[in-house]
Amino acid sequence: MFDKKKKTDAENEELNEAPAEEAEQQEAPAPDDGALDVDAAAEETPAEDPLKAAQAQAEEYLNLAQRVQADFENFRRRNKATRAEAYEDGAREFIKQLLPVVDNLERAIAQESSDETLMTGVKLVYKQMMETLEKRGVTVIDRQGEKFDPNLENAVMQGTADEGEPGTVCAVLQKGYQMGDFVLRHAMVKVVEE
Repeated sequence: MFDKKKKTDAENEELNEAPAEEAEQQEAPAPDDGALDVDAAAEETPAEDPLKAAQAQAEEYLNLAQRVQADFENFRRRNKATRAEAYEDGAREFIKQLLPVVDNLERAIAQESSDETLMTGVKLVYKQMMETLEKRGVTVIDRQGEKFDPNLENAVMQGTADEGEPGTVCAVLQKGYQMGDFVLRHAMVKVVEE
């Protein structure tokens, strides 16, 4: 019995020594220099990857923000140009509505009247209307004696050779008006036959 106990104690000691040796072998790294470099590189790579990823993401966000800002500036420029164009279109349409009033004021001035105060008032209103139109850039198309231009005038009658040079405007029947390069109303003219 005693021998059995000694055998068991000896076996237990061997078993206890084996795990301790294995643990020592696992804890102590191999003296291979290449293995140390791989472990060090493995430790640095995860640290660099999140940094690089964060830098790439920051650059992507910066590019996105710059594109959005550029798009917004383009939108503001287009919107400003559209607003200005719409304002000019509205002004032209309003001035077109006033042109018959100007025609009627001219007809009133052309009539003979015994009431001088009335005529003076009509002339003052006409003068003020024309000054206001001039301030807005409206000019009269009155090209009598000049070569006929279909871009500015509508020929409604034909004149004879004794009324002027062939192809020229010999009479303006209704004044035309333009605002800058835009023709508000073509002049109605009589043109000498060519």
